Amino acid sequence: MNHLFRLALAFLLGMPIAASAQLFIMPNVLVSGELPNPNEVAIAIDITSPTTLVAGANLNWLYTSHDQGATWSIQNLTSSYGVWGDPLIISDLEGRIYYAHLSGDDPRELDWLDRIVVQVSTDGGATFNDGAWTGLNPFKDQDKEWLSCDYTQSPHHGNIYMSWTEFDLYGSTIPADSSRILFARTTDAGQSWSAPIVVSDKGGDCIDESNTVEGATTAVGLQGEIYISWSAPEGIFFDRSTDGGLTFGKDTLIATLTPGWYFDIEGVLRCNGFSMTVCDISNSPYRGNLYILFSDKRNGAANTDVFLLGSKDGGKTWDLPKRVNTDATQREQFFPAIAIDQSTGMLYVAYYDRRNTSGTFTEMYLSTSRDGGETFTDTMISDSPFEALKSTFMGDYMNIAAHDGHIYPIWTRIDSNKKTSIWMTHVVDSAAMVSVEQPDLQPNFRLYPNPVTSQLTIVAEHQPRSRITIHDALGREVAAVDQLVGTEKLATANWPNGVYYCTLTGDNERRSLPFIVSH
Repeated sequence: MNHLFRLALAFLLGMPIAASAQLFIMPNVLVSGELPNPNEVAIAIDITSPTTLVAGANLNWLYTSHDQGATWSIQNLTSSYGVWGDPLIISDLEGRIYYAHLSGDDPRELDWLDRIVVQVSTDGGATFNDGAWTGLNPFKDQDKEWLSCDYTQSPHHGNIYMSWTEFDLYGSTIPADSSRILFARTTDAGQSWSAPIVVSDKGGDCIDESNTVEGATTAVGLQGEIYISWSAPEGIFFDRSTDGGLTFGKDTLIATLTPGWYFDIEGVLRCNGFSMTVCDISNSPYRGNLYILFSDKRNGAANTDVFLLGSKDGGKTWDLPKRVNTDATQREQFFPAIAIDQSTGMLYVAYYDRRNTSGTFTEMYLSTSRDGGETFTDTMISDSPFEALKSTFMGDYMNIAAHDGHIYPIWTRIDSNKKTSIWMTHVVDSAAMVSVEQPDLQPNFRLYPNPVTSQLTIVAEHQPRSRITIHDALGREVAAVDQLVGTEKLATANWPNGVYYCTLTGDNERRSLPFIVSH
């Protein structure tokens, strides 16, 4: 959507739709199917141009879309430092895209994975700079990084934060070799990164299983405080910084894990229940709430579930874990990812799910919470199941992004040829869609059905000399009706799937309603 049209909509669209909350799931889109076994996917929305999405996958794939994920371009991300997987992508409020990854290009070298590199794009993901790095500490290994951005108006506004694990020697069984959680920041939009500091008070081993400290993720609170959590032998640890990441406090154990963060899932080469940290900085009733997502097997050895920890006081106290998936089966839900829509405070959790299948056949689900994580509703978002195979590596995570009622889960699936492919879907939450209400004007203006497949009916009773225009999500006009009085029917069979806006302009008002085309 172009900037001027977005500003117009922001002016027009002021109140939530009165209709009951409903998710509209667009057909699944193949992002990458011709490449050699892509996996471990990340996705971000360009906040300054929300129809632009940037995604990545192992080892060095870069995907960009400028039409809300309907179509994608593919290229390789390159850097003089090497690009070796674990992609994580975020956007700042100025439209810069940050793509973090491991370095290295030859696992036979002793200094492989020697640092964490972050490359920056200022053109919507079309091109990236060579990157800046942190963590170089020969001959230690740097792994599993995560990014967050300070979107608040704190003194640290715009800072980008990164956490990760440092191994003395990845995979070592020597008791003297250990792992630890590191943290660094950039205050100049990724041009340089600070020297790492150690956050974890206690380390772990280097085996890359439950006795390793790993999977650190960060989030930023209302006053710019930094929250961090990670998985360790004892369970999930939590810490915080109130000085922009210069120092952290004492680690707190906030949850135990069963049997640990590393566990078996049938048909999956390896699986983890790493914690994911997010904070609500929206103007919702749940503003300031802190959430930590994880998964484990506390409900049975063959019944992995997804859980959410919540805190309303900045991590000083925590509620008991709440189960996110609402199924009544003893089947597996795993590799969860969470996003908060900071325009609404709604929570979205995506994960692999086997509630409807047998064996290792797997689907994708999305759980939505509209009450600060107290309750969830589940929706299947994959068009078809796939069979998971231990012989084909799916990666260690999937991802999700959300903004202004648009949610974009992205995941890896295994195809019939035993190769992986990357898929995503565009989910539209009608509870976050908005429409104007002017108390001094009471027009009878409505659309149906919504979503529409082949024909949209527009009703504008008692509105003489009204004009109707319809724009797609990019702000392009696709239809117009002059002098509408009463009812008009428009054929939509040839319109692409997506979100549209129907605007009524009369003598004394202008009003816009959103609707969805889904064939």
